[in-house]
Amino acid sequence: MLTVDDVDAAARQHGAVLGMELVMDLGWVAFLADDAGHQLGLMTADASAPVNPDVSVFVDDVDAAHRAAVQAGAEIVHPLSDEEWGVRRFFYRDSSGRVVNVGTHR
Repeated sequence: MLTVDDVDAAARQHGAVLGMELVMDLGWVAFLADDAGHQLGLMTADASAPVNPDVSVFVDDVDAAHRAAVQAGAEIVHPLSDEEWGVRRFFYRDSSGRVVNVGTHR
């Protein structure tokens, strides 16, 4: 996930440079993708979480990843949530202070 000042401008620029198409745009967050499955997320400010993540990682079993994060003593920054745009996710803060968004598509 890349934090940007203007989602529309960033989507146009990164889409042109990377050859990606806009596949989702909620105004505050947008995703570009190509036919090979590569994606780039762009966001101004996360509308449903207290902070913007530094990176997003999508996994097969987000519930198992959440349990592992809790067992490892990681600080959960955003609880395990089903978001309206079809993603189940949570955020944790790593030992360097970075916020990691872990999710899966529902």
